[in-house]
Amino acid sequence: MEDQAPIGLRIKRHRERAGISRPVLGDRISRSSDWVKQIENGVLQPPKLSMLLAIADALGLADLADLTGNGHAVSVNLYAGARHEALGDVQAALTDFRRPSPGRAHNVVHLAERLRLAWEVRHASPDHRTQLGLVLPSLIRDAQEAARAPGPGRREARRVLAGVYQLVDFFVAYQRDSSLVWMVADRALEQAYEADDPYLVAASSWSMVQALRDSGRWDEALALIESGTAILAPYLDRDDTPDDWRGITGALQAEAALVHARRGRHGDAWSAWDRADRWAKRLGSDYRHIQTSFGQAVQGANAVTLGVDLRRAGEALRAAHALEEDAIASVPRRSRHLIEVARAYDQRDENAAVLALLNKAHRTAPETISFNGFAKELLLGLSKRPPVGMAKDVRELCQRVGVAA
Repeated sequence: MEDQAPIGLRIKRHRERAGISRPVLGDRISRSSDWVKQIENGVLQPPKLSMLLAIADALGLADLADLTGNGHAVSVNLYAGARHEALGDVQAALTDFRRPSPGRAHNVVHLAERLRLAWEVRHASPDHRTQLGLVLPSLIRDAQEAARAPGPGRREARRVLAGVYQLVDFFVAYQRDSSLVWMVADRALEQAYEADDPYLVAASSWSMVQALRDSGRWDEALALIESGTAILAPYLDRDDTPDDWRGITGALQAEAALVHARRGRHGDAWSAWDRADRWAKRLGSDYRHIQTSFGQAVQGANAVTLGVDLRRAGEALRAAHALEEDAIASVPRRSRHLIEVARAYDQRDENAAVLALLNKAHRTAPETISFNGFAKELLLGLSKRPPVGMAKDVRELCQRVGVAA
């Protein structure tokens, strides 16, 4: 009977065995205790894969089959991504609350240059997490210490620290400790507000919107997009306003499109995409926002994701065919785009195309596909139904990515 139990009842049983109350579980997965109750009692539909992963992680389960009852083991690591070896050092730096060293002065201009170079490394490196893991711990500590030190340079130091947290967000994403995503997004917003910098508030809002969207907190995500856009609105038509202020405005509208697509609202999704696209065209074909990669090429990639999330594979593939992938300057973002195109082909059961695209994504940026839950889910599916004559190719790619097929 245990194998026949519905998902909601399984969640309840494992929650009670772990001695965790509904409010505590809800807090760990960013849901209300009433939502947990309705899931457990079958009032709501079973959670999607991303939420099942969060629940399994919160309950300390290593096997998703404990919740799904599908009869075979599926490691939580399959979807959560392995813990990068540098994550501990980054965590330690984030929780280093030592007071500024007496007499030690940080050169904020030099810190800003270190941050700029780190962003370049992030976008140019196939192994971007490994490369960031080498520079982030010291950059975090130095920026935090500079922002805590009293003096006339403190506001500028807060600006740099907000940018550092925005960069850290890319490192901690899709790793096992999801609380870090919320921590760094919240800290980035706090530092941006403390610096009284409208641009940084909007840019930090973009990071928080992604966390909200991935947790299904859609209304909160849309409200934050609206407030982030509004704070920049008075500056956007001024001649002295930097292009990045318009770029982050477009990036926020692109996020609104992705939020609407995730909740299945086709018209709203494409309306928001159109608003973002107008900004991309206004900024020109050579423009790319350093934090979000927003620009004309990434707008084409976003169109693919909209089609996939809306379950309209034809729309997704038309958008993919209209985009030259090499136009996406950021190497990790290009790899992620290839994974999204693979998702579209998967919706059409074209497994050979899925395998070819995942192989290309791996060649482009191995550390992107190795931490991407969608890619791992696709590989698990391919391992069960490999394209004709390609079972060995599937097994080899699974091994490289870290999927136990």
